[in-house]
Amino acid sequence: MADLAKLVDELSALSVLEAAELVKALEEKWGVSAAAPVAVAAAGAAPVAAAEAAEEKTEFDVVLKDAGPKKIEVIKVIRTLTSLGLVEAKTMAETAGSKVLTAVSKQVAADAKSKLEAAGGVVELA
Repeated sequence: MADLAKLVDELSALSVLEAAELVKALEEKWGVSAAAPVAVAAAGAAPVAAAEAAEEKTEFDVVLKDAGPKKIEVIKVIRTLTSLGLVEAKTMAETAGSKVLTAVSKQVAADAKSKLEAAGGVVELA
């Protein structure tokens, strides 16, 4: 029988990548789904599993993919969202992939997306 204390110490020393490799190896060896090995790995390396679970995205970028047919309306919305001048907002509307807002909350990003889409723009949250 294996020394359980030694095994716990060795599992605790694994990096996240090594733990992921261990999960894959155990899944292949035992022929089980990913849920069971993850639970086994999480029991041995609880801080790693807790860190992965806590990584929920809280900051979003509002990216304008295309101004669409109503570019003037999109420019007006950009100006209200960012307080940019007319020239800067026009340049942003004409440049595909421009970040209108950076590192904003989910609610602010969703609000900005809906306003830009209502004006005719194509928007993506990143």
